[in-house]
Amino acid sequence: MTFNISYTTFFLLGFPGLRESRSLLILPFSCLYMVILSSNGLIIYIVTTQRSLHQPMYILISLLLAVNICTATTVVPIMLFSFSTHLNRISFTCCLVQMFFIYCLLVFDCNILLVMALDRYIAICYPLRYTEIMTGQVLMGLVGVAATRSVGIVAPVVVLASRVHFCRSNVIHHFTCEHMALMKLSCGDISLNKTVGLALRVSNRILDLLLLGSSYTRIIHAAFRISSGGARSKALHTCGSHLLVIFTVYGSTLSSSIVYRVARTASQDVHNLISAFYLLIPSLVNPVIYGARTKEIRQQLAKLFQRERS
Repeated sequence: MTFNISYTTFFLLGFPGLRESRSLLILPFSCLYMVILSSNGLIIYIVTTQRSLHQPMYILISLLLAVNICTATTVVPIMLFSFSTHLNRISFTCCLVQMFFIYCLLVFDCNILLVMALDRYIAICYPLRYTEIMTGQVLMGLVGVAATRSVGIVAPVVVLASRVHFCRSNVIHHFTCEHMALMKLSCGDISLNKTVGLALRVSNRILDLLLLGSSYTRIIHAAFRISSGGARSKALHTCGSHLLVIFTVYGSTLSSSIVYRVARTASQDVHNLISAFYLLIPSLVNPVIYGARTKEIRQQLAKLFQRERS
């Protein structure tokens, strides 16, 4: 297969090694996408329509699930298109925009978890002042800081990528404009791109884990000091749900990185599928965790299903 070389236009090759079997993946990934949209959307609907759930914790949960939907929407439709065609044409500008939004959503997802940890810290460590401290204005400010931090972390990587000179090929061996897949096509020195990208990723992950670890250590310590057994159990149960989500998000990142490095000899299609599952697993698991473990959401879901049956 030959391509007209133009470095203002690129081709996303998707999953070339799957060939005839690519079409068989359309149905399972389409179903996966529908499950992600419906499960995340259902809990967002419950939170937005029930006044009793208009509290910071539930608002942050619905925001996290909305980001899950956006992440899946930036990935799955493009992947489905790559299953049904040999290649997907995309301009260099659109490629950079796509890269920015995918990475920005992933970082924003982690930043929301930090805000949720701060919210639980205030609720459990300073329960009498919680409503005074965590006002709607403060919540909006924290979300704004989380969004700004996401842009600040991702923007340097995208800006540096926009300055790279290409001369090798305009065929990206991926279903999205993944950073390193695009950098492999460069013909100049990309050491700065690699260094900045790695430094931002590692420092961001380490700082996040330190903040999360510090917050939940204090939260658990404060929870065990609560005299009421019922209140203590509720606090630990709520934190348990958040910790499960944290383990899912960071665990999928870590496991995909390990598998990616262990399976260096595997085909590009295998690496692309690993990337897909790393991006989609949190979007699939998070609504299950919150729907099953959060009592108030579970009760509202039960009421909704009962009304549908009657």
